[in-house]
Amino acid sequence: MLEVYIDGAAAGNPGPAGIGIYIRGEGHEVSISEPAGELDNHTAEFMALLRGVEEASKLSSGMISVRSDSKAVVSGVEKRYAKNPLHMDMLNQALQIADGFDFFFIKWIPDSQNRSADALARSAIRRK
Repeated sequence: MLEVYIDGAAAGNPGPAGIGIYIRGEGHEVSISEPAGELDNHTAEFMALLRGVEEASKLSSGMISVRSDSKAVVSGVEKRYAKNPLHMDMLNQALQIADGFDFFFIKWIPDSQNRSADALARSAIRRK
């Protein structure tokens, strides 16, 4: 099973944003830290989801467990719906990839359990 920790961060609303993805499992350990342009935090979170499942799909088609501290992202995946059209577009892309895994789960976790992805997202803001 791959565990995919995702986070998006923005310095302002909107402001410089970054995404962080930390993947571990099945012999893999991957850290991704990417600037995301000028975004609000929620958009950065959905961007991290999409990028996270894209990266996971390169490593496995089996069991994927995404962990996020964004209630909006977790709720969006569970309901397969996001009110914001931009978020809905990224969500649909992520779900299309997720539907290709044998098993796909998403779980909300508190910030304290998402420090790796958070640090990667914050690091990306500073690099903009």
